[in-house]
Amino acid sequence: MQTSFSLAQLADPAIERSNEILRSCVHCGFCTATCPTYVTLGDERDSPRGRIYMIREMLQDGGAPDPNVVTHIDRCLSCLSCMTTCPASVHYMHLVDHARAHIQEHHRRPIMDRALRRLLAMLLPYPNRFRLAMIAAMAGKPFAGLFSGRLKAMLELAPKGLPSPSAVDRPQTHKSQGARRKRVALLTGCAQQVLNPAINEATVRLLTRLGCDVVVAKGAGCCGALTHHMGMEDQAFASVKANVAAWSREADGEGLDAIIINASGCGTTVKDYGFMLRNDPAWAERAAKVSALTKDVTEFLTDLELPEDARAPEDLAVTYHSACSLRHGQKIVEPPKALLRQAGFRVSEPAEPHLCCGSAGTYNLMQPEIAAQLKARKLANIERTKPDVIAAGNIGCMTQIADGGPAPVVHTVELLDWATGGPKPAALG
Repeated sequence: MQTSFSLAQLADPAIERSNEILRSCVHCGFCTATCPTYVTLGDERDSPRGRIYMIREMLQDGGAPDPNVVTHIDRCLSCLSCMTTCPASVHYMHLVDHARAHIQEHHRRPIMDRALRRLLAMLLPYPNRFRLAMIAAMAGKPFAGLFSGRLKAMLELAPKGLPSPSAVDRPQTHKSQGARRKRVALLTGCAQQVLNPAINEATVRLLTRLGCDVVVAKGAGCCGALTHHMGMEDQAFASVKANVAAWSREADGEGLDAIIINASGCGTTVKDYGFMLRNDPAWAERAAKVSALTKDVTEFLTDLELPEDARAPEDLAVTYHSACSLRHGQKIVEPPKALLRQAGFRVSEPAEPHLCCGSAGTYNLMQPEIAAQLKARKLANIERTKPDVIAAGNIGCMTQIADGGPAPVVHTVELLDWATGGPKPAALG
């Protein structure tokens, strides 16, 4: 793709990088076949190729973008399926992230849109605030039918009940059972530790059982993905730097063999910390080291290997839902399924595994109509596999498909923990 940025524009590292990405696009359109919004809406402007054209014009023109352009960029899920499909290796993720930051800086959204985004940025990255918000939403959940649009979506997504906070998530070191093989840090996350603390509990049990010291580092918190994907770079980068500082202290102290992420949406972002802070001399080197250490929990378990006697306590048909952030963002497709099969579960995958379920961070709150269509399509495909249980590696997906799904939804690591001596996941009764 041809571009015409001025030399002054190209002096901006963000523009320089986006120019490289734009020029790598060859207009082939392969991305349209696997883009969830294009498949759903049939509008070229809601395809990666269409958005790339609009982003080029927006960045070249500078200043306030056309509101119609904002609409179509907002509809992007950042599922990154286009990056898996693209034969030219166009790094769409970096391009759309830059576009969102540009929109956040130069576009004034309608007041209700601004209010929702600020509310989400104020609540979701902070577990205590998010817990209070969930309690309020639970009280309003029975009245969801009285509302429409985003407010209805927010109330419908509220859980029916909320687990108590887990002691596992407090800063500490969980010692290995037996001789220590590895020392790892665990990102406990923000929304996940409120909605489903059992995931971190299962992760800690499993890793310590396999000989790992698991560190919950003081000062580490939200990965920054939620605000980053809303274009709120200042808040996102504050989270990134807090995590880099916390994990660097551990790595420089007793050392770290890995940083474990059990929410794949977070993992995709943490693995990109090196890029995000590449132009900051005070942080670039440390951020790159953190990204290099980061592994999804199933990626790490594949290297660590499950014990030979790992065995599923019950004969269960597990349908594995492949989260976009794991499948497309991190290119981890087979390891979770292989681990579940090794543990004795019967594993299948639904049709169209590459298509997003519609969760996508805050997408199901900000684009509820499209998210609902994608959810219905995903659940229909899952139901055809006749599962006893659905396994996934991302809390957003789990929340999205649990409501109305044909079977209980658990994290992959909960099943692996159960198969190696841990308790039966609570969702399975």
